[in-house]
Amino acid sequence: MFHKLIDRKGFSDLLKDDMTIMIGGFLGCGTPETLVDIILEKGVKNLTIICNDTAFADRGLGRLIAAKQVGHVITSHIGTNVETGKQMVEGSIKVDLVPQGTLVERIRCAGAGLGGVLTPTGVGTIVEEGKQKLTVEGVDYLLELPLRAELALIGGSLTDKAGNVVYNATTCNFNPIMAMAADTVVVETRKLVEIGEIQPELVMTPSPLVTHIFVSEKS
Repeated sequence: MFHKLIDRKGFSDLLKDDMTIMIGGFLGCGTPETLVDIILEKGVKNLTIICNDTAFADRGLGRLIAAKQVGHVITSHIGTNVETGKQMVEGSIKVDLVPQGTLVERIRCAGAGLGGVLTPTGVGTIVEEGKQKLTVEGVDYLLELPLRAELALIGGSLTDKAGNVVYNATTCNFNPIMAMAADTVVVETRKLVEIGEIQPELVMTPSPLVTHIFVSEKS
């Protein structure tokens, strides 16, 4: 149960072309940068990335887009990464823009085993194209389907050897919710401690959700 530590080769062996990967972070804050480095080195292609934003061309998961390893991105914002917009216009990457709150709820639905979420966001706009619209008590809603990934990569500040994770301030962002919605979850942690050193009330991602622990190589 507690043999969760993984090295660079172990993580690299998890990667393959055409994977769907969730990557935590907000404009690079809370992003597992070393794991992104390893994806770049492995050179896997045609990835589907689920993320809040595509960060910057030289930081965070945006580097994968700059390296043209991503074929499809599901995200709420691309404006800070000119490479994303460029490839979208060229047709070399498919971009699904999802309102941020809707994106989080779709991920949460997958983690909770729900069939979807009803939201009024996007009703009467281009967002509703191709989606089922339902009327509940006189109000129109869009049915947004769950988002799940084969692999979720999250960035933790402090993790014990069982896989209980603590996040420092805003590095938390989308990491805890993504840890609920993937077949395999890898946390890149800044610091690793023994089991029992983290107070239970501080844990934000509990150990049963974490498959592997990677100790960060970043300062």
